[in-house]
Amino acid sequence: MNHNDGPRRMLHRRALPARGRIAGLGALTLAALALGALTVSFGAFAQQKTGPGIPEDESLTFHGITLYGVIDIGLQDETHGAPYSDFRPTAGIIVQKNSRGSVFGATPNNEGQSRVGLQGNEHLFGDWSAVFRVETFFNPQSGELANSLKSITSNNGRTTATSSVDYDGSSAGQAFQSAFVGLSSKPYGTLTFGRQLTILTDGAIKYDPNQDSSAFGLFGASGTYQGGGSTEDKRLDSVAKYDVTIEDIVHLGALYKFNGATGAENTAYQAVIGAAYGGASVDAFYSRVNDAISASTLSAAQVATLPSLGLSAENSVAATVSNNTAYSLMGLYALSQLKFYLGYEYIKYTNPTHALPVGFVDIGGYTLGVVNNSAYTEEKNLQMYWTGVRYSVLPNLDLVGAYYGAHQGAYGTGALAGCATKASSTCRGSLQDFSVQADYHFTRRFDGYVGSMYSGVHGGLANGYTYQTTSIASTIGLRFKF
Repeated sequence: MNHNDGPRRMLHRRALPARGRIAGLGALTLAALALGALTVSFGAFAQQKTGPGIPEDESLTFHGITLYGVIDIGLQDETHGAPYSDFRPTAGIIVQKNSRGSVFGATPNNEGQSRVGLQGNEHLFGDWSAVFRVETFFNPQSGELANSLKSITSNNGRTTATSSVDYDGSSAGQAFQSAFVGLSSKPYGTLTFGRQLTILTDGAIKYDPNQDSSAFGLFGASGTYQGGGSTEDKRLDSVAKYDVTIEDIVHLGALYKFNGATGAENTAYQAVIGAAYGGASVDAFYSRVNDAISASTLSAAQVATLPSLGLSAENSVAATVSNNTAYSLMGLYALSQLKFYLGYEYIKYTNPTHALPVGFVDIGGYTLGVVNNSAYTEEKNLQMYWTGVRYSVLPNLDLVGAYYGAHQGAYGTGALAGCATKASSTCRGSLQDFSVQADYHFTRRFDGYVGSMYSGVHGGLANGYTYQTTSIASTIGLRFKF
């Protein structure tokens, strides 16, 4: 099971060299600062939202274009973890195969991904507007672009005892994690096209009591569930996405991912139907991703074979390829200062429609050095369930408690059929996750948080965990939003 950030997938273009990516971030930052200065000089401040999850306030808006950003950094102590990565968008958080000793250090993006972005809303006629968004993700503790796949390649050839944090994810050093344009109308909905969050991910964020926090929730710590089976699929390239709310009650949405540059591989489609009334809201989701990729590190023996294939360890990953189908039902109920959350997701893994070859180009320009196209001859079933409460004890203080669980059915054959031990990853297994946190808003833009999360794995989900199968991660930090 892959644990990550952040949705999506198959970019069929080479990643910029590290210096080029950093230069790209610098250029974007300078452009953003120039726009902010221009905004101030014209006194064009407007009352509107300044990006995802940011409260309404005076924003840096000029002629309908808004500059926004988030910087989130803290300190974390893990009872059982691995050294932190400069590239992975989050720290270890939940227990992993290489979790071994106590770890303490600065960690990024604990409550939300640090980012800088531009978004626009240009009135056209009647109720219709043109909309767009571009945003870049970065790690404030290192200044690096968020790059889960580089956290993997930096551990290629290493043993479990010498490896650092390495998670798969949808952030792979791309210049822009979101880049889309579209049309919007309140009566008729919003249609956008480009690289963007999936419908399932939107729902997971809305119905997560921890609001996608990676330090305190399983959704944020592991993108497997938001991605409908693969963490790389939290965001998708080449996506057409439609969303509409009718009479402020009925909610409908659909998504389609077009073929990748190489042909028929990597299509995806999703749908949602739901309703809201009074303090209650519920949504049902369907997701299907063909030829989904779950990336992991290469062993020393696998690294040794790369030169003969014309590949390098610095840019290659191991991959398990599958068709993933997910169904989910999520709900919440708001009662005065209290919000109650409840949800369930079922994911089915089967062998892919199209076998992907060695050398296939994954997101961010990373290549597949070793490929497994037959991991799910017997289908794998994974279930996730969660509940929690968010209590605004004061107007500027939220207290959150949550439970997340996951259960994997046995899908081995022969002697492993029906097994429930950690002897094989195909055995039946489970994961438990409990968390508590407090989030205090000093101002509209500045908040501080503190909390802890316990995670533990059992049975097949603990396969390969040589050292520890449980961990407690305690985190304190600050976040500034503009």
